[in-house]
Amino acid sequence: MEVNREKLCTSKADVSADSAYHCSTCHDDEEWSSTSRGRAKSRSLSASPALGSTKEFRRTRSLHGPCPVTTFGPKACMLQNPKAIMHIQDPASQRLTWNKPPKSVLVIKKIRDASLLQPFKELCVYLTEVNNMIVYVEKKVLEDPAIANDDNFGPVKKKFCTFREDYDDISNQIDFIICLGGDGTLLYASSLFQGSVPPVMAFHLGSLGFLTPFNFENFQSQVTQVIEGNAALVLRSRLKVKVVKEHREKMTVQNGIEENGVAPTNIEKEVGKQIMQYQVLNEVVVDRGPSSYLSNVDVFLDGHLITTVQGDGVIVSTPTGSTAYAAAAGASMIHPNVPAIMITPICPHSLSFRPIVVPAGVELKIMLSPDARNTAWVSFDGRKRQEICHGDSISITTSCYPLPSICFQDPVSDWFESLAECLHWNSTSNESWEWKVAVSLLYAFKVFANVCGHHLRHTYSDILYICLIC
Repeated sequence: MEVNREKLCTSKADVSADSAYHCSTCHDDEEWSSTSRGRAKSRSLSASPALGSTKEFRRTRSLHGPCPVTTFGPKACMLQNPKAIMHIQDPASQRLTWNKPPKSVLVIKKIRDASLLQPFKELCVYLTEVNNMIVYVEKKVLEDPAIANDDNFGPVKKKFCTFREDYDDISNQIDFIICLGGDGTLLYASSLFQGSVPPVMAFHLGSLGFLTPFNFENFQSQVTQVIEGNAALVLRSRLKVKVVKEHREKMTVQNGIEENGVAPTNIEKEVGKQIMQYQVLNEVVVDRGPSSYLSNVDVFLDGHLITTVQGDGVIVSTPTGSTAYAAAAGASMIHPNVPAIMITPICPHSLSFRPIVVPAGVELKIMLSPDARNTAWVSFDGRKRQEICHGDSISITTSCYPLPSICFQDPVSDWFESLAECLHWNSTSNESWEWKVAVSLLYAFKVFANVCGHHLRHTYSDILYICLIC
Protein backbone atom coordinates (compact mmCIF):
# COMPACT_ATOMS: atom_id res chain seq x y z
CA MET A 1 0.00 0.00 0.00
CA GLU A 2 1.52 3.22 -1.15
CA VAL A 3 0.60 6.48 0.53
CA ASN A 4 1.48 9.94 -0.71
CA ARG A 5 4.07 10.84 1.88
CA GLU A 6 4.53 14.38 0.61
CA LYS A 7 1.03 15.24 1.80
CA LEU A 8 1.40 13.31 5.04
CA CYS A 9 4.71 14.91 5.97
CA THR A 10 3.94 18.57 5.40
CA SER A 11 4.51 21.37 7.83
CA LYS A 12 2.01 22.30 10.51
CA ALA A 13 0.83 25.22 8.43
CA ASP A 14 0.12 22.93 5.52
CA VAL A 15 -1.60 20.49 7.84
CA SER A 16 -4.15 23.08 8.87
CA ALA A 17 -4.62 24.19 5.28
CA ASP A 18 -4.92 20.78 3.65
CA SER A 19 -6.31 18.73 6.49
CA ALA A 20 -8.88 17.11 4.24
CA TYR A 21 -6.16 15.17 2.42
CA HIS A 22 -4.61 13.64 5.53
CA CYS A 23 -5.19 10.26 7.05
CA SER A 24 -7.29 10.83 10.15
CA THR A 25 -5.80 7.74 11.77
CA CYS A 26 -2.28 9.17 11.52
CA HIS A 27 -3.22 12.76 12.43
CA ASP A 28 -5.27 12.95 15.60
CA ASP A 29 -5.37 16.74 15.41
CA GLU A 30 -6.95 16.73 11.98
CA GLU A 31 -9.81 19.13 11.54
CA TRP A 32 -12.66 17.09 10.16
CA SER A 33 -15.28 18.65 7.97
CA SER A 34 -18.49 19.16 9.93
CA THR A 35 -20.58 18.33 6.89
CA SER A 36 -19.05 14.88 6.44
CA ARG A 37 -18.49 13.70 9.97
CA GLY A 38 -20.21 10.39 10.63
CA ARG A 39 -22.50 8.54 8.24
CA ALA A 40 -25.80 9.58 6.88
CA LYS A 41 -28.63 8.00 8.80
CA SER A 42 -30.91 7.86 5.77
CA ARG A 43 -30.81 4.49 4.05
CA SER A 44 -29.80 5.65 0.62
CA LEU A 45 -28.20 3.50 -2.03
CA SER A 46 -25.76 6.30 -2.74
CA ALA A 47 -24.10 7.08 0.56
CA SER A 48 -21.35 9.09 -1.17
CA PRO A 49 -21.61 11.77 -3.83
CA ALA A 50 -20.62 11.21 -7.40
CA LEU A 51 -16.98 10.77 -8.22
CA GLY A 52 -16.95 13.97 -10.24
CA SER A 53 -17.48 16.14 -7.17
CA THR A 54 -14.30 15.20 -5.33
CA LYS A 55 -13.61 18.78 -4.23
CA GLU A 56 -16.78 18.90 -2.16
CA PHE A 57 -16.51 15.38 -0.76
CA ARG A 58 -14.44 14.98 2.41
CA ARG A 59 -14.26 11.42 3.71
CA THR A 60 -13.63 11.36 7.44
CA ARG A 61 -11.62 8.16 7.76
CA SER A 62 -9.99 5.56 5.59
CA LEU A 63 -10.79 1.89 6.02
CA HIS A 64 -7.07 1.17 5.66
CA GLY A 65 -4.90 1.28 8.72
CA PRO A 66 -2.35 4.09 9.06
CA CYS A 67 0.78 3.89 6.93
CA PRO A 68 3.39 2.47 9.33
CA VAL A 69 6.54 4.43 10.09
CA THR A 70 9.51 2.47 8.72
CA THR A 71 12.22 4.01 10.94
CA PHE A 72 12.71 2.36 14.31
CA GLY A 73 14.67 4.37 16.84
CA PRO A 74 17.69 6.50 15.86
CA LYS A 75 19.48 3.98 13.59
CA ALA A 76 17.19 1.15 12.45
CA CYS A 77 14.90 1.24 9.43
CA MET A 78 13.02 -1.07 7.10
CA LEU A 79 14.89 -2.53 4.15
CA GLN A 80 13.30 -1.06 1.04
CA ASN A 81 11.90 -3.65 -1.36
CA PRO A 82 10.21 -2.18 -4.46
CA LYS A 83 8.61 -5.54 -5.29
CA ALA A 84 6.71 -5.48 -2.00
CA ILE A 85 4.81 -2.28 -2.83
CA MET A 86 1.10 -2.91 -3.38
CA HIS A 87 -1.34 -0.36 -4.74
CA ILE A 88 -4.64 -1.06 -2.98
CA GLN A 89 -7.62 1.24 -3.28
CA ASP A 90 -9.20 2.35 -0.05
CA PRO A 91 -12.28 0.12 0.50
CA ALA A 92 -14.28 3.16 1.61
CA SER A 93 -13.97 4.65 -1.88
CA GLN A 94 -14.79 1.53 -3.90
CA ARG A 95 -17.70 2.47 -6.11
CA LEU A 96 -19.25 0.92 -9.17
CA THR A 97 -18.74 2.39 -12.63
CA TRP A 98 -19.37 1.07 -16.14
CA ASN A 99 -17.00 1.27 -19.10
CA LYS A 100 -20.07 0.82 -21.31
CA PRO A 101 -23.78 0.78 -20.39
CA PRO A 102 -24.79 -2.72 -19.22
CA LYS A 103 -26.97 -4.64 -21.64
CA SER A 104 -27.28 -8.14 -20.17
CA VAL A 105 -28.30 -9.26 -16.70
CA LEU A 106 -28.42 -12.67 -15.06
CA VAL A 107 -31.45 -13.17 -12.80
CA ILE A 108 -30.99 -15.94 -10.23
CA LYS A 109 -34.14 -17.08 -8.48
CA LYS A 110 -34.51 -19.46 -5.59
CA ILE A 111 -35.89 -22.71 -7.00
CA ARG A 112 -39.21 -24.19 -5.82
CA ASP A 113 -40.34 -21.11 -3.93
CA ALA A 114 -43.82 -19.97 -4.89
CA SER A 115 -43.46 -16.67 -3.02
CA LEU A 116 -40.77 -15.53 -5.49
CA LEU A 117 -42.82 -16.02 -8.65
CA GLN A 118 -44.47 -12.59 -8.60
CA PRO A 119 -41.25 -10.64 -7.76
CA PHE A 120 -39.43 -12.61 -10.45
CA LYS A 121 -42.05 -11.72 -13.07
CA GLU A 122 -42.14 -8.05 -12.09
CA LEU A 123 -38.36 -7.76 -12.23
CA CYS A 124 -38.08 -9.49 -15.62
CA VAL A 125 -40.82 -7.31 -17.12
CA TYR A 126 -39.06 -4.20 -15.83
CA LEU A 127 -35.67 -5.27 -17.20
CA THR A 128 -36.88 -6.37 -20.64
CA GLU A 129 -39.61 -3.86 -21.44
CA VAL A 130 -38.52 -0.74 -19.53
CA ASN A 131 -34.72 -1.04 -19.73
CA ASN A 132 -34.59 -3.13 -22.93
CA MET A 133 -32.01 -5.51 -21.43
CA ILE A 134 -31.14 -9.10 -22.29
CA VAL A 135 -32.17 -11.34 -19.40
CA TYR A 136 -30.44 -14.66 -18.72
CA VAL A 137 -32.16 -17.25 -16.53
CA GLU A 138 -31.44 -20.85 -15.74
CA LYS A 139 -33.43 -23.29 -17.83
CA LYS A 140 -34.90 -25.14 -14.86
CA VAL A 141 -36.39 -21.87 -13.56
CA LEU A 142 -38.66 -21.66 -16.59
CA GLU A 143 -39.70 -25.28 -16.10
CA ASP A 144 -41.71 -24.28 -13.05
CA PRO A 145 -45.39 -25.00 -13.90
CA ALA A 146 -46.47 -21.62 -12.49
CA ILE A 147 -44.21 -19.89 -15.04
CA ALA A 148 -44.61 -22.31 -17.93
CA ASN A 149 -48.44 -22.16 -17.78
CA ASP A 150 -48.70 -18.38 -17.42
CA ASP A 151 -49.92 -17.09 -20.79
CA ASN A 152 -49.56 -13.43 -19.75
CA PHE A 153 -45.87 -14.00 -19.05
CA GLY A 154 -45.30 -15.77 -22.38
CA PRO A 155 -44.19 -12.73 -24.46
CA VAL A 156 -41.59 -11.81 -21.83
CA LYS A 157 -40.41 -15.39 -21.45
CA LYS A 158 -39.68 -15.64 -25.18
CA LYS A 159 -37.06 -12.90 -24.83
CA PHE A 160 -35.06 -14.84 -22.23
CA CYS A 161 -31.70 -16.46 -22.85
CA THR A 162 -31.42 -19.74 -20.98
CA PHE A 163 -28.44 -21.77 -19.80
CA ARG A 164 -27.71 -24.99 -17.94
CA GLU A 165 -25.27 -25.26 -15.08
CA ASP A 166 -22.06 -27.17 -15.87
CA TYR A 167 -22.97 -27.21 -19.58
CA ASP A 168 -23.11 -23.61 -20.82
CA ASP A 169 -20.40 -21.01 -20.19
CA ILE A 170 -21.96 -17.56 -19.73
CA SER A 171 -19.04 -15.91 -17.93
CA ASN A 172 -18.29 -13.50 -20.81
CA GLN A 173 -21.91 -12.67 -21.58
CA ILE A 174 -23.20 -11.25 -18.28
CA ASP A 175 -22.82 -7.59 -17.31
CA PHE A 176 -24.30 -7.84 -13.82
CA ILE A 177 -26.28 -10.24 -11.65
CA ILE A 178 -29.51 -9.88 -9.67
CA CYS A 179 -30.29 -12.48 -7.00
CA LEU A 180 -33.79 -13.11 -5.64
CA GLY A 181 -33.77 -15.25 -2.52
CA GLY A 182 -31.46 -15.83 0.41
CA ASP A 183 -27.72 -16.16 0.88
CA GLY A 184 -27.71 -19.40 -1.10
CA THR A 185 -28.49 -17.54 -4.32
CA LEU A 186 -25.35 -15.43 -3.86
CA LEU A 187 -23.26 -18.56 -3.27
CA TYR A 188 -24.77 -20.13 -6.37
CA ALA A 189 -23.95 -17.02 -8.41
CA SER A 190 -20.34 -17.25 -7.23
CA SER A 191 -20.09 -20.89 -8.32
CA LEU A 192 -21.17 -20.01 -11.88
CA PHE A 193 -18.14 -17.75 -12.40
CA GLN A 194 -14.78 -19.40 -11.86
CA GLY A 195 -12.99 -16.29 -13.10
CA SER A 196 -14.03 -12.66 -13.04
CA VAL A 197 -17.44 -12.10 -11.46
CA PRO A 198 -19.87 -9.36 -12.60
CA PRO A 199 -21.33 -7.05 -9.92
CA VAL A 200 -24.00 -8.76 -7.83
CA MET A 201 -27.16 -7.09 -6.53
CA ALA A 202 -28.92 -9.32 -3.98
CA PHE A 203 -32.53 -8.85 -2.84
CA HIS A 204 -33.60 -10.23 0.52
CA LEU A 205 -36.39 -12.69 -0.32
CA GLY A 206 -35.11 -15.75 1.54
CA SER A 207 -34.80 -17.08 5.06
CA LEU A 208 -31.67 -15.42 6.48
CA GLY A 209 -30.48 -12.68 4.15
CA PHE A 210 -27.14 -11.81 5.73
CA LEU A 211 -25.58 -11.26 2.29
CA THR A 212 -28.69 -9.75 0.68
CA PRO A 213 -29.02 -6.10 1.77
CA PHE A 214 -31.76 -4.92 -0.62
CA ASN A 215 -35.51 -5.00 -0.05
CA PHE A 216 -37.72 -5.62 -3.07
CA GLU A 217 -40.35 -2.94 -2.44
CA ASN A 218 -38.52 -0.19 -4.37
CA PHE A 219 -36.61 -2.39 -6.79
CA GLN A 220 -37.18 -0.10 -9.81
CA SER A 221 -35.29 2.88 -8.40
CA GLN A 222 -32.58 0.70 -6.89
CA VAL A 223 -31.92 -1.21 -10.12
CA THR A 224 -31.90 2.08 -12.04
CA GLN A 225 -29.20 3.50 -9.77
CA VAL A 226 -27.06 0.41 -10.28
CA ILE A 227 -27.46 0.61 -14.05
CA GLU A 228 -26.39 4.26 -13.85
CA GLY A 229 -23.28 3.24 -11.87
CA ASN A 230 -24.30 5.00 -8.67
CA ALA A 231 -23.55 2.43 -5.96
CA ALA A 232 -20.92 1.40 -3.42
CA LEU A 233 -19.13 -1.95 -3.65
CA VAL A 234 -17.66 -4.41 -1.20
CA LEU A 235 -15.18 -6.87 -2.65
CA ARG A 236 -15.81 -10.22 -1.00
CA SER A 237 -12.66 -12.28 -1.28
CA ARG A 238 -12.91 -15.86 -2.51
CA LEU A 239 -10.72 -18.90 -1.99
CA LYS A 240 -8.89 -20.55 -4.85
CA VAL A 241 -8.97 -24.27 -4.14
CA LYS A 242 -7.05 -26.97 -5.98
CA VAL A 243 -7.83 -30.61 -5.24
CA VAL A 244 -5.25 -33.16 -6.39
CA LYS A 245 -6.46 -36.76 -6.23
CA GLU A 246 -4.46 -39.85 -6.94
CA HIS A 247 -6.44 -41.55 -9.70
CA ARG A 248 -6.71 -45.22 -8.84
CA GLU A 249 -8.12 -48.20 -10.67
CA LYS A 250 -9.14 -51.46 -9.07
CA MET A 251 -7.50 -54.39 -10.78
CA THR A 252 -8.19 -58.08 -10.23
CA VAL A 253 -4.98 -60.09 -9.91
CA GLN A 254 -5.24 -63.71 -10.97
CA ASN A 255 -2.51 -65.43 -8.96
CA GLY A 256 -3.41 -69.04 -9.69
CA ILE A 257 -4.97 -69.60 -6.26
CA GLU A 258 -8.55 -69.16 -7.43
CA GLU A 259 -8.93 -72.77 -8.50
CA ASN A 260 -8.14 -73.81 -4.90
CA GLY A 261 -11.18 -71.92 -3.65
CA VAL A 262 -9.47 -68.62 -2.74
CA ALA A 263 -11.00 -65.47 -4.27
CA PRO A 264 -8.76 -63.34 -6.52
CA THR A 265 -7.14 -60.28 -4.98
CA ASN A 266 -8.38 -56.71 -5.71
CA ILE A 267 -5.64 -54.09 -5.58
CA GLU A 268 -5.59 -50.37 -6.41
CA LYS A 269 -3.07 -49.14 -8.93
CA GLU A 270 -2.16 -45.46 -9.33
CA VAL A 271 -2.61 -44.45 -12.95
CA GLY A 272 -2.18 -40.66 -12.70
CA LYS A 273 -3.47 -37.56 -10.94
CA GLN A 274 -6.80 -35.79 -11.22
CA ILE A 275 -6.76 -32.03 -10.62
CA MET A 276 -9.89 -29.98 -9.91
CA GLN A 277 -10.12 -26.26 -9.15
CA TYR A 278 -12.89 -24.29 -7.46
CA GLN A 279 -13.65 -20.69 -6.47
CA VAL A 280 -15.21 -20.62 -3.01
CA LEU A 281 -17.01 -17.66 -1.44
CA ASN A 282 -17.81 -18.96 2.06
CA GLU A 283 -15.76 -21.92 3.19
CA VAL A 284 -14.03 -25.19 2.47
CA VAL A 285 -15.14 -27.86 4.95
CA VAL A 286 -13.13 -31.03 5.54
CA ASP A 287 -15.02 -33.45 7.81
CA ARG A 288 -15.11 -37.11 8.79
CA GLY A 289 -18.13 -37.87 6.62
CA PRO A 290 -20.19 -40.97 7.50
CA SER A 291 -17.39 -42.50 9.57
CA SER A 292 -17.80 -42.72 13.34
CA TYR A 293 -14.04 -42.20 13.86
CA LEU A 294 -12.48 -38.79 14.39
CA SER A 295 -10.92 -37.25 11.31
CA ASN A 296 -7.15 -36.90 11.36
CA VAL A 297 -5.80 -34.37 8.84
CA ASP A 298 -2.53 -32.45 8.59
CA VAL A 299 -2.60 -28.72 7.88
CA PHE A 300 0.41 -27.14 6.15
CA LEU A 301 1.05 -23.40 5.81
CA ASP A 302 3.43 -22.43 3.02
CA GLY A 303 4.87 -25.93 3.07
CA HIS A 304 5.34 -26.17 6.84
CA LEU A 305 3.25 -28.46 9.01
CA ILE A 306 1.49 -26.25 11.56
CA THR A 307 -0.88 -28.73 13.20
CA THR A 308 -2.78 -31.98 12.96
CA VAL A 309 -6.53 -31.60 13.28
CA GLN A 310 -8.10 -34.42 15.25
CA GLY A 311 -11.84 -33.99 15.59
CA ASP A 312 -14.94 -33.80 13.45
CA GLY A 313 -13.15 -31.69 10.84
CA VAL A 314 -11.80 -28.26 9.98
CA ILE A 315 -13.26 -25.17 8.28
CA VAL A 316 -11.18 -22.87 6.08
CA SER A 317 -13.24 -19.76 5.45
CA THR A 318 -13.13 -16.28 3.99
CA PRO A 319 -14.19 -13.21 6.00
CA THR A 320 -17.58 -13.53 4.26
CA GLY A 321 -17.80 -17.13 5.47
CA SER A 322 -16.86 -16.15 9.03
CA THR A 323 -20.55 -15.44 9.74
CA ALA A 324 -21.67 -18.83 8.39
CA TYR A 325 -20.54 -22.33 9.46
CA ALA A 326 -17.39 -20.93 11.11
CA ALA A 327 -19.47 -18.71 13.43
CA ALA A 328 -21.48 -21.74 14.52
CA ALA A 329 -18.19 -23.54 15.28
CA GLY A 330 -17.02 -20.73 17.57
CA ALA A 331 -14.99 -18.50 15.25
CA SER A 332 -14.90 -14.71 15.29
CA MET A 333 -16.85 -12.69 12.75
CA ILE A 334 -14.60 -10.71 10.38
CA HIS A 335 -15.55 -7.80 8.15
CA PRO A 336 -15.32 -8.64 4.41
CA ASN A 337 -12.74 -5.90 3.82
CA VAL A 338 -10.21 -7.58 6.15
CA PRO A 339 -7.72 -9.61 4.05
CA ALA A 340 -7.52 -12.88 5.94
CA ILE A 341 -8.20 -16.62 5.94
CA MET A 342 -9.76 -18.32 8.96
CA ILE A 343 -8.96 -21.84 10.20
CA THR A 344 -11.64 -23.18 12.53
CA PRO A 345 -11.71 -26.71 13.99
CA ILE A 346 -15.01 -28.59 14.24
CA CYS A 347 -15.39 -30.16 17.70
CA PRO A 348 -11.63 -30.68 18.18
CA HIS A 349 -10.34 -33.43 20.43
CA SER A 350 -8.04 -30.91 22.13
CA LEU A 351 -9.91 -28.14 23.94
CA SER A 352 -6.95 -25.80 23.48
CA PHE A 353 -7.36 -25.84 19.71
CA ARG A 354 -8.92 -22.44 19.10
CA PRO A 355 -9.79 -20.79 15.75
CA ILE A 356 -6.98 -18.79 14.18
CA VAL A 357 -6.70 -16.09 11.50
CA VAL A 358 -3.81 -16.13 9.00
CA PRO A 359 -2.80 -13.59 6.32
CA ALA A 360 -4.68 -13.76 3.05
CA GLY A 361 -1.52 -14.38 1.01
CA VAL A 362 -0.53 -17.71 2.57
CA GLU A 363 -1.12 -21.08 0.92
CA LEU A 364 -2.73 -23.79 3.01
CA LYS A 365 -2.52 -27.47 2.22
CA ILE A 366 -4.66 -30.14 3.86
CA MET A 367 -3.92 -33.86 3.64
CA LEU A 368 -4.91 -36.98 5.49
CA SER A 369 -2.46 -37.86 8.24
CA PRO A 370 -0.40 -40.99 7.54
CA ASP A 371 -1.89 -42.69 10.61
CA ALA A 372 -5.51 -41.72 9.80
CA ARG A 373 -7.79 -44.74 10.12
CA ASN A 374 -10.46 -43.49 7.72
CA THR A 375 -10.89 -41.12 4.81
CA ALA A 376 -12.24 -37.57 4.94
CA TRP A 377 -14.80 -35.66 2.92
CA VAL A 378 -14.60 -32.14 1.53
CA SER A 379 -17.25 -29.70 0.30
CA PHE A 380 -17.04 -26.23 -1.22
CA ASP A 381 -19.76 -23.80 -0.11
CA GLY A 382 -21.80 -26.89 0.70
CA ARG A 383 -21.52 -28.27 -2.84
CA LYS A 384 -19.35 -30.64 -4.92
CA ARG A 385 -18.89 -32.98 -1.94
CA GLN A 386 -16.24 -35.64 -2.51
CA GLU A 387 -14.06 -38.12 -0.65
CA ILE A 388 -10.41 -37.46 0.21
CA CYS A 389 -8.15 -40.50 0.48
CA HIS A 390 -4.51 -41.02 1.45
CA GLY A 391 -2.22 -39.22 -0.99
CA ASP A 392 -4.86 -36.64 -1.99
CA SER A 393 -4.31 -32.98 -1.18
CA ILE A 394 -6.33 -29.75 -0.94
CA SER A 395 -4.46 -26.49 -1.63
CA ILE A 396 -6.17 -23.26 -0.56
CA THR A 397 -5.20 -19.64 -1.04
CA THR A 398 -6.94 -16.31 -1.64
CA SER A 399 -8.24 -15.91 -5.17
CA CYS A 400 -7.52 -12.86 -7.30
CA TYR A 401 -11.16 -12.89 -8.42
CA PRO A 402 -13.33 -11.45 -5.62
CA LEU A 403 -17.10 -11.20 -5.75
CA PRO A 404 -18.14 -7.53 -6.10
CA SER A 405 -21.26 -7.21 -3.98
CA ILE A 406 -23.30 -4.02 -4.39
CA CYS A 407 -23.98 -2.27 -1.08
CA PHE A 408 -27.25 -0.77 0.01
CA GLN A 409 -25.48 2.02 1.88
CA ASP A 410 -21.77 1.35 2.47
CA PRO A 411 -19.65 -1.70 3.45
CA VAL A 412 -19.47 -0.91 7.17
CA SER A 413 -23.10 0.10 7.70
CA ASP A 414 -24.46 -2.85 5.72
CA TRP A 415 -22.35 -5.35 7.66
CA PHE A 416 -23.30 -4.13 11.13
CA GLU A 417 -26.94 -3.87 10.15
CA SER A 418 -26.84 -7.48 8.99
CA LEU A 419 -25.26 -8.49 12.30
CA ALA A 420 -28.05 -6.77 14.21
CA GLU A 421 -31.01 -7.85 12.07
CA CYS A 422 -30.03 -11.36 10.97
CA LEU A 423 -27.79 -12.68 13.75
CA HIS A 424 -29.19 -10.49 16.58
CA TRP A 425 -25.60 -9.70 17.52
CA ASN A 426 -25.27 -8.69 21.20
CA SER A 427 -29.03 -8.46 21.47
CA THR A 428 -30.24 -8.33 25.08
CA SER A 429 -33.26 -6.04 25.31
CA ASN A 430 -34.50 -6.76 21.79
CA GLU A 431 -35.37 -10.39 22.31
CA SER A 432 -38.13 -11.73 20.10
CA TRP A 433 -41.65 -11.15 21.36
CA GLU A 434 -42.53 -14.77 20.55
CA TRP A 435 -40.00 -16.00 23.10
CA LYS A 436 -41.27 -13.58 25.74
CA VAL A 437 -44.86 -14.69 25.20
CA ALA A 438 -43.85 -18.37 25.35
CA VAL A 439 -41.99 -17.86 28.64
CA SER A 440 -44.93 -15.95 30.13
CA LEU A 441 -47.43 -18.65 29.14
CA LEU A 442 -45.13 -21.37 30.46
CA TYR A 443 -44.85 -19.61 33.82
CA ALA A 444 -48.62 -19.16 34.00
CA PHE A 445 -49.14 -22.86 33.29
CA LYS A 446 -46.62 -23.73 36.00
CA VAL A 447 -48.62 -21.78 38.58
CA PHE A 448 -51.82 -23.43 37.40
CA ALA A 449 -50.22 -26.89 37.56
CA ASN A 450 -49.01 -26.36 41.12
CA VAL A 451 -52.54 -25.50 42.15
CA CYS A 452 -54.25 -28.39 40.33
CA GLY A 453 -52.04 -31.27 41.40
CA HIS A 454 -49.38 -33.84 40.49
CA HIS A 455 -50.77 -34.83 37.07
CA LEU A 456 -50.51 -31.34 35.60
CA ARG A 457 -47.09 -30.84 37.18
CA HIS A 458 -45.92 -33.87 35.23
CA THR A 459 -47.41 -32.38 32.05
CA TYR A 460 -45.61 -29.11 32.78
CA SER A 461 -42.27 -30.89 32.98
CA ASP A 462 -42.93 -32.47 29.59
CA ILE A 463 -43.79 -29.10 28.06
CA LEU A 464 -40.67 -27.52 29.56
CA TYR A 465 -38.51 -30.29 28.13
CA ILE A 466 -40.01 -29.76 24.65
CA CYS A 467 -39.45 -26.01 24.88
CA LEU A 468 -35.81 -26.49 25.82
CA ILE A 469 -35.28 -28.80 22.86
CA CYS A 470 -36.95 -26.39 20.43
